[in-house]
Formats: sequence, C-alpha cells, structure tokens
Amino acid sequence: MKTILVVDDELKITRLLRDYLQQAGFRVVTVADGSAALTAARAERPDMIVLDLGLPGLDGLDVTRALRKSSDVPIIMLTARAEESDRIVGLELGADDYMVKPFSPKELVARVRAVLRRVDASVEAPDLVRAGDLEIDTTKRTVIVHGRTVDLTPTEFELLLHFARSPGRVYTRSQLLDALHGVSFESYERAIDAHVKNLRRKLEPDPAHPKHLLTVYGVGYKYADG
Repeated sequence: MKTILVVDDELKITRLLRDYLQQAGFRVVTVADGSAALTAARAERPDMIVLDLGLPGLDGLDVTRALRKSSDVPIIMLTARAEESDRIVGLELGADDYMVKPFSPKELVARVRAVLRRVDASVEAPDLVRAGDLEIDTTKRTVIVHGRTVDLTPTEFELLLHFARSPGRVYTRSQLLDALHGVSFESYERAIDAHVKNLRRKLEPDPAHPKHLLTVYGVGYKYADG
C-alpha cells in the first residue's frame, strides 16, 4: 500500500483528502506545518506528498526546497494562490503538479494516481534509452548525460524519457501534458515550460543556449536528434 503525506493547516482539507485517498486505497499521513512535513517525510518515506503552499512557519516553497536537496519524492502542490507566477515558482522548485483551491477531491486523487503511474510504469518496463550523449535507464530510473548522473523528479524524468524515445520529434505543450497526465489540462500548459526550464538547468552546459532540449517557436519543444 502506497503512503501519501498530506500537509495542510486546514483541518477540513486534511480530513477531506484523507477520506478520499484512503477510499482510493492509499495509506495517509497528515501534518499541519512545514517543519512537521520534513520530519514526517524522513520518518514515513511517503510515495507522494500533497503539499499546501500557505503553511505556518516554513511554507510549501521552503519545504519543497528542503526536500529537493535530498529527495525526488513526487510532490503535488495544493494552494489557494491562483496567480500563475506562484504556480510556476512551485514547479520550477521541483513540484510535479499543482492544484488550486477550491479543488475537486476526485481530480486530486486522479492526479496522485497519474504521477505514481509515471514511477511504476518505468519499473514495470525495463528499458535503456539513448539519444546522443543522453542515457536513460528506466529500471534504475537513472539519467546520465555527458558521463554525469543527473537527479530528476518523477515528472522531469518522464518528460525527458518521452522526448528521448523520439529525438527530433516536435511536441506541443498540449501533447506533452497529455503524455504526463493522460488528458490535456489547457490551463496548465505553462507548467510544461517550467519543467523544461528545470531540465535545461540540469542537463545543458549553458541552459540559456540549449543544445539538447530545443524550443520550436510557435509549436513547442523537441530533443535534438544529432
């Protein structure tokens, strides 16, 4: 049984999410602040964290920064902040997905399952994917580029894998979202830009002038095929 850590200071929200996630077959741990979230993440080793942005003390962005120093645990941010800039900051820090309150608990459960499937699918389908000087081992979930190992979040890993399986193919943002979520959420297309920015920062010698993950202006992105 997979464990989901829910971090929110609103008791009504934590109870709602706990009930829906438990009904979906997950073990659920709940905490109400950022410091407790870091402690629970170390002790419980959850398979997923649903993390509120507006926490007392350490907020969700601080928690994400701390977690990403040593962990690639999937994170879905849940917040009342509807500004697009807040969403992008969270994603650029390493969150895998983002939902804005008020939200649909059923959609939240669907997104939790979608992110977890990205991890499970790679484990179930051993494969070694190469594209130029990039090598992806889907069994070990490792990425090597220019001879060095690169740590990626689950969403970054699956996005890069999608590109690397078809180098040279141009994908629209909508197609990439569809590959990650199973359905395209138009309002989240900017999320792809944030994930691509993270990948460039981790993969490219000069992220400002990428040689691998390229923008096709007016269309989307592709991974260079040579």
